[in-house]
Amino acid sequence: MAEEQEVYLTAEGLKKLQEELEYLRNVRRPQIAKHIHDAKADGDISENAGYDEAKNEQAFVEGRIKTIEALLRKAIIIEKSEDTQEVRLGSSVTIREVDGDELETYQIVGSAEVDPAQGKISNVSPLGKALLGRRVGDQVTVQTPDGVLRFEIVEIS
Repeated sequence: MAEEQEVYLTAEGLKKLQEELEYLRNVRRPQIAKHIHDAKADGDISENAGYDEAKNEQAFVEGRIKTIEALLRKAIIIEKSEDTQEVRLGSSVTIREVDGDELETYQIVGSAEVDPAQGKISNVSPLGKALLGRRVGDQVTVQTPDGVLRFEIVEIS
């Protein structure tokens, strides 16, 4: 059997997963069970779209519950570090494209917590990998679908 891979989470990410798990178990499961019960009460389930939809939703929710439980079992909490000398898991990093002026800030998180819209990128993404272990003033090169980009680290917090 394959060895389970560690899942890196910030304290915030851990809390969000725990809250989602609690919601799925205590709110969605009972709602879906009621939908299934109500659909069965409508009679023949072989051609009952409401029943089929509820069963599909149940499968999705149960799968998500299992996924979250597995993530939480393998979770390693990213400790907040006061060391801002180099980029680490959990660091917020402000970068700018070399020869550019626009600043972008990203937090380096584990892959279970990625949310690009919120500026959270994975430690295993091309940019995340390139930034880890680097210091303010360092330049990194990243292969993107649009070609090679070079960034300078402006700040680490």
